[in-house]
Amino acid sequence: MDTIFALASAQGKAGVAVIRLSGPHAHHAAATLTGGELSARGMKLCTLRDPSGSRLDDGLVLTFQAPASFTGEDVAELQIHGSTASVNAVLRCLSEADGLRLANPGEFTRRALENGKMDLTQVEGLADLIDAETEAQRKQAQTILAGKLGGLAERWRRDLIRAASLLEAVIDFADEEVPADVTPEVHDLVSGVMTDLKREAAGVKIAELIRTGFEVAIVGLPNAGKSTLLNALAGREAAITSEYAGTTRDVIEVRMDLGGLPVTLLDTAGLRDTQDYVENLGIELARKRAEAADLRVFLTESPKELGVPMQDGDIQVLPKADLRAESDGGISGKTGQGIDTLISQISYILGHRYTSHGIATRERHRVAIVKAVDALGSAMAVLESGPDLYDIAAEELRTAIRALESLVGRIDVETLLDEIFSSFCLGK
Repeated sequence: MDTIFALASAQGKAGVAVIRLSGPHAHHAAATLTGGELSARGMKLCTLRDPSGSRLDDGLVLTFQAPASFTGEDVAELQIHGSTASVNAVLRCLSEADGLRLANPGEFTRRALENGKMDLTQVEGLADLIDAETEAQRKQAQTILAGKLGGLAERWRRDLIRAASLLEAVIDFADEEVPADVTPEVHDLVSGVMTDLKREAAGVKIAELIRTGFEVAIVGLPNAGKSTLLNALAGREAAITSEYAGTTRDVIEVRMDLGGLPVTLLDTAGLRDTQDYVENLGIELARKRAEAADLRVFLTESPKELGVPMQDGDIQVLPKADLRAESDGGISGKTGQGIDTLISQISYILGHRYTSHGIATRERHRVAIVKAVDALGSAMAVLESGPDLYDIAAEELRTAIRALESLVGRIDVETLLDEIFSSFCLGK
């Protein structure tokens, strides 16, 4: 096994830089730089020197002994001053040391996965946490990183193993002391898992939107103030504004944090009939993006005139409230009137949808869960036929278990045997 190293903190000038080493030679390499012995687990303030004895930097050296480390291997971390020159000098010395190489992207986390320190869902949670831009994304990533989905999957798997072991016991050990009719217990176990799985599958779409972001389209007639409103919401000149109709011809996107939720605002072309070919292309694109968006803000007095159907939860506001004698229910990107109310409405609507999601966050999760649900449905369908079809039901349960393996790891036949022997004392 190679010993790998890499800069674990961000590139560029900083107060502190962290260089991480992992593998069998990690402690020896760190000790060589410090010129002294290091404890198997601990922290020490040291002077780092190159092979010629020249001073590289002063810093803290942290050592972790396998398996009590992030990767499950011997790990050393060098916390030095974060100048580019200091970091490069230390990395150069490590690259010249025998048995060390620069880590590949994500290799530390991959080793943690391979050594059983994390499951696959936690790896995804860590990636999501690094990419998190909003509070909702941070909380969602922390839930996955903490192993909540992996814990659920493990409980589902354990229940299915129990159900399969009951059926296998009847099939293979009919002469032993096993329950005469295991169908009720198997039915309860499988139906409980199916209920949980269906709930998780239903919430994946919303959970994935929290991870990737909601889209909110601003739609209206030309010169309704859509681009001005977008700029006001974004707090910068993201879109060109003018008094001429048809200025916006492409969809302009601005990513924002609204109430802790990731939201991409879409400024679309003004919806109208026109003979301009290029503007027509922009209008058609605007309609498609508006219809596909998660929420629409209709900047108009009559949504019907726009040709985009309003859906449940969509918002209608009157445009250019600053030019109206009666401005109730209106909004103005120019003066800011109604902006806070609109932000609150968007945040409330999306936040309400946010509460309905589960823990599973990716399409990969949904596919595995749906596959497991299909297999469990098949098992339930044949279970009622009695012991003669227990072998088919057991195989369907094994299919469901294998589907769940893609979430957290793998399970082998020995686990089934262990459950059988421990529950029914069949090995005596």
